[in-house]
This record gives sequence, C-alpha cells and structure tokens, in this order.
Amino acid sequence: GFVAQNVPNSDWEKKVTEYFKEKLKENNATNWVPSLNDVPVHYLKPNSLVKFRCMVQDMFDPEFYMGVYETVDPNTNARVLHFGKYRDVAECGPQQEIDLNSSQTVTSERQTFYCVPVPGESAWVKEISFFASQARVSPSTSYTPSRHKRSYEEDEDMDLHPSKQKEQHMGNSCCSGSDVHGCVEPKRLETEASAGHHVISPNCSPPLDLNFPLPGEKGPACLVKVYESWESFKVNDVLEVFGVLSVDPVLSIVSSEERDSSTLDPMECMDTAEEQRVHSPPASLVPRIHVILAQKLQHINPLLPACLNEEESKTCEFVSNFMSELSPVRAELLGFLTHALLGDSLAAEYLILHLISTVYARRDVLPLGKFTVNLSGCPRNSAFTEHLYRLIQQLVPASYHLRMSIASMNHSRFIPHKDYTANRLVSGLLQLASNTSLVIDETQLEQGQLDTAGVHNVTALGNLITWQKVDYDFSYHRMEFPCNINVLITSEGRSLLPSDCQVHLQPQIIPPNMEEYMSSLLTAVLPSVLNKFRIYLSLLRLLDYSISDEVTKAVEEDFVEMRKNDPESVTADDLHKMLLVARFLSLSAGQTTLSRERWLRAKQLEGLRKARLQQQQCVNGNEL
Repeated sequence: GFVAQNVPNSDWEKKVTEYFKEKLKENNATNWVPSLNDVPVHYLKPNSLVKFRCMVQDMFDPEFYMGVYETVDPNTNARVLHFGKYRDVAECGPQQEIDLNSSQTVTSERQTFYCVPVPGESAWVKEISFFASQARVSPSTSYTPSRHKRSYEEDEDMDLHPSKQKEQHMGNSCCSGSDVHGCVEPKRLETEASAGHHVISPNCSPPLDLNFPLPGEKGPACLVKVYESWESFKVNDVLEVFGVLSVDPVLSIVSSEERDSSTLDPMECMDTAEEQRVHSPPASLVPRIHVILAQKLQHINPLLPACLNEEESKTCEFVSNFMSELSPVRAELLGFLTHALLGDSLAAEYLILHLISTVYARRDVLPLGKFTVNLSGCPRNSAFTEHLYRLIQQLVPASYHLRMSIASMNHSRFIPHKDYTANRLVSGLLQLASNTSLVIDETQLEQGQLDTAGVHNVTALGNLITWQKVDYDFSYHRMEFPCNINVLITSEGRSLLPSDCQVHLQPQIIPPNMEEYMSSLLTAVLPSVLNKFRIYLSLLRLLDYSISDEVTKAVEEDFVEMRKNDPESVTADDLHKMLLVARFLSLSAGQTTLSRERWLRAKQLEGLRKARLQQQQCVNGNEL
C-alpha cells in the first residue's frame, strides 16, 4: 500500500518502518506477533509478520538484490514496476517477464546474519514467553485448523513442547493446506537435525549442521536479512527482530540446482558447493526473515520490561515497585541458596554477589566487574554440582554446565573457528551470549594426559575468566571477541583455573539422598517467589552504581590504616576485591551508591572468607 501511494517518491521505506514501530508500541502489540521461538515454521503463514529472539552466530557477506525492477508483458508490452525489498523471489505473473535492461531497475544491498536461538536459554524463559504470547494470539487465516486429528509426525513435534497447554495450542493451530510448504516433513527434518540423529542415504548430501554453539540445542536457525544500520550489530549480540517470514520453496529448488555441478560454470561462479550449501540452505530448515525492525536486547528475562533505559512511566513504576520489596526477596533468596549450599550462609552470600555481577567497563584490557567464584570443598561423589546447576538454571535466563574431564577437554570444540571452504564461522562451546552463567564442574576431573586440543581448551577457559574474551581462530590469525560470562567453578581443592574469589564450602548438613534434598528445595518455593528471584537477579545487574568522593576518601584512609599494622596482609589486589564485594553487596540491597555500613560489611565478609581458607590450609597443608 505504501509503495502504491509513494511511487515514484521513495519515501515509502521510511513510512513502512515508522508504521510498524508505532503499531508495535500499542497495547502489548508485540505479544500478538507469532514468534519463531514458540511456533514451528510450518504453522506460520509465509510472508506474514513474525518475531525471533536470537543470537547473531555469524555474519555473511552483503548481498545485492533488485530493489526496484520492471516486468513486461511480451504480448501487450504493458510494463509494471515492482519492489524487491523484504522478498527473496521476484514477483512475476504467468504472462510477464522481468526486463533486466530496464532503466528503472535499482540495485540495492542488504546484510545477512546467521542467527540461532540464544545458547543455553532456560526452559522457564521459553515457557513464560510462550504463554505471554499465547494469551493474546487471536485466530487468523494462518491458524485455521484444517483437520481435527494430528498425524504421527505432528505428535513427534509435540515432544518438543511438553506442556499440555502448548500441545493444545499446537493441535488447534495447524495452518490450512494453501499456506503450507511441506507442513510436516520440514519439521521432522528440523527436529532430527537439532537432535543429531540422521539417516543418510548414499545419494544424499550429508545433513545440514545448524551450527548451534552448545550440544543438544533445539529450535530454528534463521537467515536474518537486514536492510539498514547493520553496522550497529556484532557477532554474539542478542536481538529481537520483527520482519517478514520467507519460506518460499523456490529457494530450496534454486539452492539445490546451484549445487548441481552440471549447472555450474566455474568461470561464472566463485562459490564452492560447500559454501552454497551453508549460505543457501533449504528454507524449510533455515527460514529467512526480512527485518523491518530489530533491537538489541539488554537481557532475555521475559518477566522484566524489554528496555530498562527508557524513561517510560511503566518501566519506572515497575522498577520502583520491585525495589520497595527488595529486602524480603533478598532474605528469601539467601535462605534458598543457603539450603542449596548445604547450610553454608557465607557461600550463599558470595553466590548472590556472583549471580548479579557483570562487566560494567573495560580499562585498557582489564574487564571491571567480573566476579568469578571458585567454590572449593564440594562433595565429589554426590552429584552435588549437577543439582546445584539445576537450581541455578531455574534462576538465570541462560546457562551451561561444563563437566570438566580429560575426555571433554581433549575432544570438545571450545573456540569458534573460520571454515574458509564453506566461508562460515564454525561455532564452539564458548560462543555464548552476554550474561550467560557458565558452571564448570572440576570435581569430575581425573588423572590423565591433555593433548594439544585439551591444552588449547584449558587456556581458552583461563583467558575467558581472566580477560573476559575468547580468541576466535581464523587460521592465519586470532581475533579477540570480548564477552561477559559469569563463571562459577566447583572443585574439591583449589581450582586449576584462575578465579577472582575462592570460597571454601563448609556444609552444615550432609543429606543422605542429595537428589531428593535438592528436588524438595525447588518444590518448596512458590512459583511467584521463584519469579521474584528471577527478576531480582536480572534487574540488579542492570543498575548503575557510583561511589561518592566522601566515601572514596574514607575507604582510602581505611586502607592506609589496615596496612599500618601489617603491610603484607592487605595488598592493592585485596582492596580491589573488597571494593568489588562492596559494589555487589550494595547493589544486592538495592543501593546504587556505597555507604559506610556496606563497606564495613564487605570487609567483614572478606575477613570470614579468608579465615576459612587459612583454617583449611592448616587442616590440609597442600590445599591452597
């Protein structure tokens, strides 16, 4: 409609963006847009508006397309002008041909991102997002049931969505035949591709690797086509995109024809068959989204407003309401984590500080705000870390449990590397989104020999912890990618990996059945309280923080006083650590400036932690 009104004026593109921007602000409109995170591709109407919450895994080369082109009817010589934006395939009627030599043709450029669902995204994030959108989705033509009974293949899809309500929704929302391009088969393929089970016929090309950073991930990968401001996005950014869904089966035919060597002229085509396979996968497996609006997400917690920087009255009201009841939430969370850490309240305090920590700035190469905790003294044979991780998974929006063993170190791919044959970035375990919680279980480590890959992987983990960066491997050189990952290491003795803070666990209770004990902790927490914990941890890491000149002076004087008695006992590194503890202690109480009381409490906590380590050293001389 905008095109028709504005030809030959090219203002229509701005008007389209502005129209959708305004529409999406109205009355929770974003919840009315179907999401590729929740609804399988083959239930969605092609060329309809969809949204997708994703991480940019790779950026392909820019591509050129016909922004404006002209078709001509050979019989009547009638000419019609078309636009190519937001489309993959040119629009051309049965009696029309595209005039490639037309003076009206305009060539435009767009950027393609290869996007995957956020790695390690927690089940509760998916569920809450799903039900938020479900409550407001109205039936449309693309959701008209075409039959009442589901086929076996569709039942297989339902396994991906275990809850009954989801199943009910899926059953009632199968699209009508005219809207479907292979309604069931593509999903089966997608499910199989994500699960990694493949039946390969000798004549088939090998199955498409969807390049998810973490093993066992499910969900669609998408080619996201961006038309403006693409230089503002980077690899590993988390985005929410709104755009036009393109799953035209012609794309799959074109890509398979291109791959057929008999149709390729080596002089005309510089791309390898492997590159074409990766860059033009079947649309049923990797749908295309033509972006109208895209925004970087500060966080992916669906319980919080999407953007907390905006001075919107709703956002301010949400934050102030939550801050008013912060104290009881912190007390309950501390109690919950104390039970999870077998009655150790000091370790629970440090775990809260760890969970709200974030890199807030970088001074030269030094990341400020990182707070890697090494929880030593963990029971080895009780699967303690496994159960602790499950509880953390219920609190944070994205996480991953890395079981450190000789085999996993030697055989896993931690660092992403560039595959020049396919011209793509092959993902690795450490290609994670900002604010992901990485729990490293060192209690699994046994004696053995690390090979070259294993040594590289351990070095990569050390660099991630110390510098909050991962050096991606581009064969001829390495490229630094800064990150912001919360790392928690569980170990028996002191960790082999570096950390900012070692807390030795002192269990007050040893449950006879660890699994039963940890499960009962979760069931005892009301869902509403669990949601408050989730909001608490996500919100506090987004708050600003400052120290007044007055308090800075008092801290300096205090530091000089501490060094008077024993200069060796308190170093500059200790002061930095105490200031970090004081920072997160203040934020954990909802205070955005440092007070004298919080500083004294930080000193007290650090004193208790160090005393405990000294005590452990005396008990077991080689422990530290």
